[in-house]
Amino acid sequence: MLDWSDQVAQLDAAKAKEETLKTTFMDKKRQAINLETYRQQLKDLEQAFGALLKQLPNKSEMDALLTDINQAGLGRGLEFELFKPEAKENFTEFYAELPITIRITGKYHDLGAFASDISQLPRIVTLNNIAISGVGKDGLLALDAIAKTYRYLDEDEVATQRKAAKEKADKEKAAKAPAAGAGGHK
Repeated sequence: MLDWSDQVAQLDAAKAKEETLKTTFMDKKRQAINLETYRQQLKDLEQAFGALLKQLPNKSEMDALLTDINQAGLGRGLEFELFKPEAKENFTEFYAELPITIRITGKYHDLGAFASDISQLPRIVTLNNIAISGVGKDGLLALDAIAKTYRYLDEDEVATQRKAAKEKADKEKAAKAPAAGAGGHK
C-alpha cells in the first residue's frame, strides 16, 4: 500500500505558502500602485514643513527678529521703557522659546496697532501675560507683556536635547527600580 500522508502534508504546506505569497504579492502590488500618490503626499508634507520652518528663525536670525519687534513699536510712536530678552531660552526637543519682557507706553490705538503689527511679522511672536494700565498723563497707557518668539534648533542642539531627555528618563527609571539586594532573600 502506498503512503500518501507525507505527500498530502507537503501539498497542504505548499498551498498555505502559496496563499501567503499571494497575500504578500497583493500587498506589494497595492503599494506599488499607490507609490506615486505617496510620493506626492511626501512632497506636499515637505513643502508644508518648509513653510512652517521659515516662520522659525535660526540662531543667526534672532537679532533681526528682535529688531523687527522693536521697530514695530517705534513705528507706531510707542516708547519702550523695557525690552529685556531673557538670558536663558526654554528648550524643547525641536525648538527654543525666548521670552522677552516688554513695557511700552503710548496711546490705546497705537498699542493695538503694535499688537497687530507683531501678529503680521513673518516669524512667530506671541504676546502673553498682557497688562494695560494708565500712566496718568495725556491718556497714555502702559502695556506690560511677555513677548515670546521661537527658533528652531540646529542639528547639534537637537542631539543635545535628545541626549538630555534620555539621561533624564534613565535617571527616573533608575530611581523607580528597586534597590539591588533588597527583596528579603534568606
